[in-house]
Amino acid sequence: MAAIGMMPTKRKHLIIGLGNPGPMYAKTRHNIGFMVVDRLVRHYGLTDQSNLMTATAEVAIGEIAGNHVLAAKPMAYMNRSGGPVSNIIRTYGFQCEDMVVIHDDIDLAYERLKIKEKGGDGGHNGLRSLIDALGTDDFVRVRMGVGRPEAHIGVVDYVLGEFDAHQHLTLERFLSQALEAAEVILCEGAKVAMNRFNRKIKI
Repeated sequence: MAAIGMMPTKRKHLIIGLGNPGPMYAKTRHNIGFMVVDRLVRHYGLTDQSNLMTATAEVAIGEIAGNHVLAAKPMAYMNRSGGPVSNIIRTYGFQCEDMVVIHDDIDLAYERLKIKEKGGDGGHNGLRSLIDALGTDDFVRVRMGVGRPEAHIGVVDYVLGEFDAHQHLTLERFLSQALEAAEVILCEGAKVAMNRFNRKIKI
């Protein structure tokens, strides 16, 4: 398959999942963005193109509902995500407004999903790194609630910890909801997705 920059002039979309590289972080709450991208690549049969990007990111390309998509996981720690993402944007000719970033959010209850068109980093180190590297906050975010820790657990320990047994019961459903939200953003736009998912009541 040709690199995405060689595809026809249809609008291209860049989907970024935020997380930390390496097996010790793979199942942690902070890596839910990586989990969604992994599921998206499998579900839509995207083609691995990581050898084209050196070691800075894992990337896959293909189509989602007729839209040309590049999905990527930056292979840098969360607080340094901006460099690899900036490299992808330059290499493949994306605009920042073509980008959808999927990340964990402790300010939302677990299994709550909210879509945001632009804005600050909200204290999230990955978003801060992206905004600093790109010089703009003009990109869509899919905020995936992981909840806040109990008082005796620090925030860092919590987000770098694995989902507990109760959360695991609905994790697959939550990841599937994120895939659905990403497809709606690509096909119908962020505002439609916001109306559909931001007010959605969990059943």
